[in-house]
Amino acid sequence: MGVRLNSRFKIQRKLGLELPGLGKPGALTRKPYPPGQHGNKRKKYSDFALRLEEKQKLRFHYLLTEKQLQHFIRRAKRGLGTNWTDKLVGLLERRLDNISFRLGLCPSIQSARQMISHGHILVNGKKVTVGSAVLKQNDKVTLSDKGVNNQNYLRVKDAPRLELPDYLRKEEDGGKPVGTVLAVPHIEHVPFPFDAGLFTEYYAAKNVQ
Repeated sequence: MGVRLNSRFKIQRKLGLELPGLGKPGALTRKPYPPGQHGNKRKKYSDFALRLEEKQKLRFHYLLTEKQLQHFIRRAKRGLGTNWTDKLVGLLERRLDNISFRLGLCPSIQSARQMISHGHILVNGKKVTVGSAVLKQNDKVTLSDKGVNNQNYLRVKDAPRLELPDYLRKEEDGGKPVGTVLAVPHIEHVPFPFDAGLFTEYYAAKNVQ
C-alpha cells in the first residue's frame, strides 16, 4: 500500500499526531491543525469517531489496508489469552518491514518494503522478499552487500527515526548492522499515543472473527 507524500502529511494532520512509520517528520510543524481548518481548534468527536481514529492510527502507521489489518486481528484472536489487541501489536511490530524500520535500516516502513522486495534485507542470512513476514524470537536481521550502500540505509545510518526499542538488539558485524529479535513486543511498544481500549471497542462492534 503506497501513500503519497502529500497524503502522508494530510493523514497526520487529520489525526493530530505524527506517525513515525510514514517517514518525513514535521507534518504538524507548520500546520498543527486538520486539513480544511484554520487555527488550532480541533473538531469535537463522537464516540464512534474517537474509536475510528485509533484504528486509523494503527492502520496508517503500519501501512495496512483494512483487509490486511483484519487478517492480523483474526490471527491475534486465535489461541489462548483474552488480550487480543496486545497480541495484535506483537504481530504488527514483528513484521519484517517494521523490524527493518525500527532497527534504523530504513527511514520509513514504505522504504523498508522497497528494500525487502529488492532483496536487500536478510533474515538469518537468507533473503526474505515479503515485508509482512512475522519474525520470531532470536531471528536476526541484516543487510545484503548492496543493502549497505542503499540510499535508504545511508539516509538513516547515523540518525534513525526512532530510538531502538527494548525488544530488539542492534550490533555490528563486519561493517554491517545486525538486529536480533529479543522478545515479543506489546502495546507499550507502539511508537505513538494509542488508546487500546477505543481500538478494541471499534472492532468489537465490527465483530471480526
